[in-house]
Amino acid sequence: MEIRILNSKDAEIYRELRLKSLKENPEAFLTTYELEKDKPIEQLRSNLIASDNRFTLGAFINSELIGIVTFVRESNPKIVHKGNVYAMYVSPKFREKGIGKSLVQELVIKAKQCDGLEQINLTVISNNNAAKRLYETIGFVTYGTERNALKTGYQYWNENLMVLRLN
Repeated sequence: MEIRILNSKDAEIYRELRLKSLKENPEAFLTTYELEKDKPIEQLRSNLIASDNRFTLGAFINSELIGIVTFVRESNPKIVHKGNVYAMYVSPKFREKGIGKSLVQELVIKAKQCDGLEQINLTVISNNNAAKRLYETIGFVTYGTERNALKTGYQYWNENLMVLRLN
């Protein structure tokens, strides 16, 4: 398995996996398949341009993109000490093989290179026990629960708020 920072040349394969994630697990993401499928490819290319404060990692097996995760550092001066994990996804046939853990561990390693970063936050659907366990093995702890955080149709989803303190 190879893990690397994605770039604008990866936009097409990223889009394919991202749309798959939104179809398979709509409750796990803020955006929807319907909104994401119509985004221009140029916007995705732009979003995949990495910087010191934002990057998307991809996990590959035999050149196939099988997992993704995004890190974004806050830009507001009062919260610039925080970063966030977004869009974590591993293809179902590759789950329970340590790929998700490897992705998040690599994200943490790279995020720690951000000068002044003190914590990494994420949210996870409260009933996604596998994801919560994964994050906990890396050191994330739950500090709260937002009831009815997401709504799809008539179904509400609670989210656990998790943090990894870096110092």
